[in-house]
Amino acid sequence: MNYKLHSLTADQKTQLDEGKVLPIMEEFYTIQGEGYNTGKAAYFIRIGGCDVGCHWCDVKESWDANLHPLVDVTKVIKNVKSYNAKSVVITGGEPLIYNLETLTSLLKKEGIETFIETSGAYKLSGNWDWICLSPKKTMLPLEDIYKKAHELKIIVFNKHDFVWAQQQAQKVDATCYLYLQPEWSKHKELLPEIIEFVKTNPKWMISLQTHKYMNIP
Repeated sequence: MNYKLHSLTADQKTQLDEGKVLPIMEEFYTIQGEGYNTGKAAYFIRIGGCDVGCHWCDVKESWDANLHPLVDVTKVIKNVKSYNAKSVVITGGEPLIYNLETLTSLLKKEGIETFIETSGAYKLSGNWDWICLSPKKTMLPLEDIYKKAHELKIIVFNKHDFVWAQQQAQKVDATCYLYLQPEWSKHKELLPEIIEFVKTNPKWMISLQTHKYMNIP
């Protein structure tokens, strides 16, 4: 998968490196459906480009950054403000492929909370109120993000993921919230096992993709 942008002009490359433009797949105002901030109104910004390669990813169309237009981040800020949104979730793809300092600085100047959902496979950039770390076995997080994460969210696809979850939990700070989330295509099969695991290991909590139950984006 060609996740890197190509055929950029020198000016576009400079703007991308400085985080003044980003390949935006989609942006929309909705309800956060999973993890700690479930139920909260938030403006979602989905950035194109990902090489983590989760086979169960439900937005594989985000992987190739070249499919998505480079957008000036000041235009994105205007879009956020048009909905009077108080919180923004930046996701992907893998958003940390890019420099997010400019985007988050502009959001913070507007008094808007900044949340990120990331695999942690790339260096952390940006000014964040909430970091949701969702590590993947295919491309491990960088070590320094573990202690910065507010929330650890493990997607459970098979039984070994319970072992993986415990291993990952040992790396985060004691104040980090721990979540297990069933992979959607197998949620009916996996949820009973997750329930029993959490009952035995109560430091963990269950995250569900409630937006899918509510039929909202």
